[in-house]
Amino acid sequence: MWILILQRMAIEFILDILYFPLWWFTGGIRFILGYCRNLLASANAWLVPGLWARYIFVPMFGQYDWQGRIVSFFVRFMNVVIRSFLMLLWLFVQAIIVMIWIAFPIFIFTMLLRAII
Repeated sequence: MWILILQRMAIEFILDILYFPLWWFTGGIRFILGYCRNLLASANAWLVPGLWARYIFVPMFGQYDWQGRIVSFFVRFMNVVIRSFLMLLWLFVQAIIVMIWIAFPIFIFTMLLRAII
C-alpha cells in the first residue's frame, strides 16, 4: 500500500515540476497583474489625485477673495502634479515587478545551464 502512495507522490511531484513553467506564464502572470492592480488601486485611494483635481478651483479655508483663490489654485495644482507624479512612479515600479516576474524563470534557467556547462 505504501508503495502506491510513494508512486503517486513521485508522479505528482514530476507533473508539478513539468506544469510549473506553464502556470508561471499563464496563471502566475494573471495573479501578479491582479496583485499589481490592487497595489495601484490602494495607492490611488491613498494619494487621490483625482479628488485634488476636482476641487482645484474651490478656494481653501473659505478664502473667497482673489488672493485666497490664487493661493488655493497653486497649492492644489502642485498637489495634483506631485500626486500624479507619485502615481506614475508607482505604476513604473509595478511594471518593473511584472518584468521581474516574467524574467525570473528565464534567468534561473540560464544560470542552471551555465552551471552545468
